[in-house]
Amino acid sequence: MTTRLQLIFRTANDSRKTISMDAPRADLTDMDVEDAMNTIISKNIFDSTGGDLVGIIEARLVSTEVHRFNIS
Repeated sequence: MTTRLQLIFRTANDSRKTISMDAPRADLTDMDVEDAMNTIISKNIFDSTGGDLVGIIEARLVSTEVHRFNIS
């Protein structure tokens, strides 16, 4: 199973920007994630076609399980 952390921000032109990270720490807390997102916003770390990141919409962990069939 693969787990990915998705941080979803509101941009200056009121669109959404998602930043995804593979294999996040298993012990992340709500506060850890919120602090990181606020730091990303305050330091203007990432460029976005929708303008600066100006707010937090949500953060989520997405788990994906892949089953490959043994076919020739």
